[in-house]
Amino acid sequence: MAVKSVQELIAEGVSGRGVLVRSDLNVPLDENGNITDAGRITASVPTLRALVDAGAKVVVAAHLGRPKDGPDPKLSLAPVAAALSEQLGRHVQLAGDVVGTDALARAEGLTDGDVLLLANIRFDPRETSKDDAERLALARALAELVAAPDGSPGAFVSDGFGVVHRKQASVYDIATLLPSYAGTLVAAEIRVLQQLTESTERPYAVVLGGSKVSDKLGVIKSLATKADSIVIGGGMCFTFLAAQGLSVGTSLLEADMVDTCRQLLEDYADVLRLPVDIVVADKFDAAATGEVVAVDAIPDGKMGLDVGPGSVERFAKLLANAKTIFWNGPMGVFEFPAFEAGTRGVAEAIAAATAKGAFSVVGGGDSAAAVRALGLPEDGFSHISTGGGASLEYLEGKPLPGLQVLETGGAQ
Repeated sequence: MAVKSVQELIAEGVSGRGVLVRSDLNVPLDENGNITDAGRITASVPTLRALVDAGAKVVVAAHLGRPKDGPDPKLSLAPVAAALSEQLGRHVQLAGDVVGTDALARAEGLTDGDVLLLANIRFDPRETSKDDAERLALARALAELVAAPDGSPGAFVSDGFGVVHRKQASVYDIATLLPSYAGTLVAAEIRVLQQLTESTERPYAVVLGGSKVSDKLGVIKSLATKADSIVIGGGMCFTFLAAQGLSVGTSLLEADMVDTCRQLLEDYADVLRLPVDIVVADKFDAAATGEVVAVDAIPDGKMGLDVGPGSVERFAKLLANAKTIFWNGPMGVFEFPAFEAGTRGVAEAIAAATAKGAFSVVGGGDSAAAVRALGLPEDGFSHISTGGGASLEYLEGKPLPGLQVLETGGAQ
């Protein structure tokens, strides 16, 4: 995949030029509006800093959450602007709207090296509209924010890998209007995913967790023909266990996926690897007491909240010999200390394999959050992705609109 990089844009000259950057700043907030994991902000800084240092007038578009009916104070980017200012070491203005009078006035007032963060891009319903004309209208308004006084166009840098699988105004349509480039983060993600799909060193191990089989079905089918082993943990493992005829108590279960899982177990019996024991509890509660039981002995009134120590040992042996590892999804409810051991154990096994020379990719989302929440060193893995859904769709072989449009370089 040949796309122009932000480094090429800077080499062309950006001093005094308006540059719109689509970043992924969709960070988790607690009930008081405090950022609980700033990983995505940190990942966005290299591209922004490079443009700032080169003298560009930078306008950043990003979303937070899924606002339903226009602006929502709880989903304001104000805490993000503050965190981004701290990490960039310079003040980041926050516009009071997306492409309205405040955003336009602030954009016109930018000087070389200034940064303006627009209001949550999803406050404008055109961002996610299914109507091409509506999205294009918003994209034109975004392009106007970075146009020069003489009307010459600015540039667009796509650096939000977590949204490149979405055909949205600030991801796809804007790239049809402006000369377009891949930011540092997006370029790195492309390189890593190409290595996972085109030049994979074997043995190749995949670790999949999370809650739903339906979310991972495509990637299971795609990777089952390429990987030597696929480890299944997290809430999704219970649908597979039910497919084997086992009782899973009150554990998370996708009943309509049981037959599908049964077929997958038949088709890929030599690849799929399931837990051998489970940590169960009476209820989904941080204060609940865990009990380790075999997968064929889950009590009727209990729910599984983590894989057990025997499963971690089994999975760690598989991972120890791997040369390539892709991990997406926690093994259990790692947010509760009593049920973090499975995720921690598997993560440590991946890190140990990495230390021996394996190429390991943490596939974004909850997996990346788990690495940070559990205090594991991020440099213990070859790459930590910022885009869970986008990574999975890439590995499934699905076209990603936000990357496809970059291949043309945008409007020249």
